[in-house]
Order: sequence, then C-alpha cells, then structure tokens
Amino acid sequence: MDQNSTIKPFLEVLSGRRQAVPPIWMMRQAGRYLPEYRELRAKAGGFLDLCFTPEFAAEVTLQPIRRFAFDAAIIFSDILVIPYALGRSVRFEVGEGPRLDPLDTPDKVATLSHEADMTKLEPVFEALRRVKRELDSKTALIGFCGAPWTVATYMVAGQGTSDQAPARMMAYRHPDVFAKIIDAIVDNSIHYLLGQLKAGADALQIFDTWAGVLPPREFARWSIEPTKRIVAGVRKQVPDAKIIGFPRGAGALLPSYIETTGVDAVSIDWAAEPSLIRDKVQSRVAVQGNLDPLVLIAGGAALDRAVDDVLTNFAAGRLIFNLGHGIQPETPIPHVEQMIRRVRGSDGRQ
Repeated sequence: MDQNSTIKPFLEVLSGRRQAVPPIWMMRQAGRYLPEYRELRAKAGGFLDLCFTPEFAAEVTLQPIRRFAFDAAIIFSDILVIPYALGRSVRFEVGEGPRLDPLDTPDKVATLSHEADMTKLEPVFEALRRVKRELDSKTALIGFCGAPWTVATYMVAGQGTSDQAPARMMAYRHPDVFAKIIDAIVDNSIHYLLGQLKAGADALQIFDTWAGVLPPREFARWSIEPTKRIVAGVRKQVPDAKIIGFPRGAGALLPSYIETTGVDAVSIDWAAEPSLIRDKVQSRVAVQGNLDPLVLIAGGAALDRAVDDVLTNFAAGRLIFNLGHGIQPETPIPHVEQMIRRVRGSDGRQ
C-alpha cells in the first residue's frame, strides 16, 4: 500500500482528528540513552560528522523507531545547522556543547551573510529521503529547525548560557542590529524547512528552547513574530504544511503564540498549567507533551502517575504524547517501555 494512503495517527491529530490512543514520540528520542546510538556516535567521530553523514543520520533516526515503534520519527540533526550554512564556525566540544564564533558586537553582526549555502544542508535532505524509504507506512517523519530567537542566542553568545543574557542585552541595546540576525535566520529557515518537506518530511517542528527567558513584549517581537514569518513563508509554498511550535517556558503567553503564529500544534513543557492549556490552547490547536523527563528517569509508580496525569489532563482533546523537553541520557530503556505501555494501554499497539 502506498505510504500516503495509510493513516498516520500523528498526522491525524495535526489535521484536527483526535485519536482514542494518543500517538507518541519523544523529543531527542534518537540519542545517548540508546546503546546503539552511542556505538554509532563513536564510529562517526565528531557530532557534525554524525549529522552530515546521511547513512549515519538516517540510521540514528530509525533506531528508536525499531526499538519502540513510535508513531513519528524526527530526523537526526541540530538546530545550529543554519548558522553553519551561513558560514559561521560551529563546533561541538565534548561535555560542553556547541561553540560558535560570537556575534556579540554590531561590527561583528555586520559580517554575517544573509544568504545561506543550502548545499551544506543537502546531507540532511538525503538523510530524510533515506529514512522515508525505510519507515513503516503508519509512521510519520518530522523535520525541524531552531526558532530564530533560540538560534540567535547561540550565535550572539557563541554558546549556551544560563539565561542567554548576551542576546537579550543585544536585543535591548541594539534592536535593529539584532533584527538582522533574526531576519537571516527566518529567511533561511523557510528555505531549509521547504527542503525538508520536499525530501519527505510529513510535518515540521520549530524549537524555541529559550523562549521562556523573554518578557511579554520581547516574546512577541523575538519569538512570536519570527515564527509567524516562518510559518507563513513555508505555507506560501506548501499551503497544507503541518507545523508544531515549541516555545518552551512560554506559559500564559501560549494563547497569543498560537493565535499569531498559525501553528497546527504546540508542544508544552511539564510546568504548563493544565486548565489554561485545555481552555485557551487545546480548544484551538493540538497539544504535544508534557511528561517531565526526570520522572521518566525515576520510573516506577511515580512514572505511572505522571503518565496518567498527562492523559487525564489532555487526552480528551487532540493530544500527541511526548515529553516536556528532550529525553535525558541517563534514562533507563525499561522506563521508556513502561511509559509506552501506559499510554497505549489495552490497545497495545507496537
């Protein structure tokens, strides 16, 4: 049977049709908690080598699908491939995370190219094509990018910080300069996401990991508006593109985010207030989340209770079961299996 003629539960929810058993996947589901990932990571060498070798990236993407039969696979890549394609130095230091050459002054921002070299991202598109050929017809494939605000915070500071203060300070002191970084990320993210759709992605997610550090006025300017532009830019070419937003930590600002951006679903973190989400968010778009990754490490009765809480809070509406952020490397595999059994219940879909 043709892939497109088979129902994909994940896409059904994004299209407005609640599923009796919520589809399930996990952010960072391809990663260090899996021994098969660690083995391939050692073989690949550097992290970017893993991302930009289609054979490796495709294999890593498929590993959790083979093990857990999730309802969606997300392509293995990184949110900082856009700065890389813009000609910035991007490297990953073991145990320390990403390092970039910081754009921390207006003079340095003036050196930023506005047009990315998309040929540098061709390995991501090839990995998507490979995964698409391998996936079961019921399993969706997700492409993604980093939201402009979050990507810009790394570009300005040259690394992650506790509160991304360098980017916040530049946005206050030199908003026009900071807007040039945002504009470059917006325009090139549109092209990148369109390329992922063309390569076989069924849906897209925009990760705004650092949205929660912004006060309301700045959130509207630097998180909501750039995301709105990306959604509009993608839909100008692909009108029915399914897009999930993840403004982590947005809390009470989520209703304005979904109203303005036009996303089909919003991923929520584990601190989101359930009644607010049900009344102001899930009544309008699908919700994805929001199990605390730490309770997945804890396991046992606490994990069962936490899974039940998510289902009680949100399963009456359109829900994609997920974590409130990425899975942690020390997560025991049996706990993931316990979570899946609890979500799927008597359905037992594997």
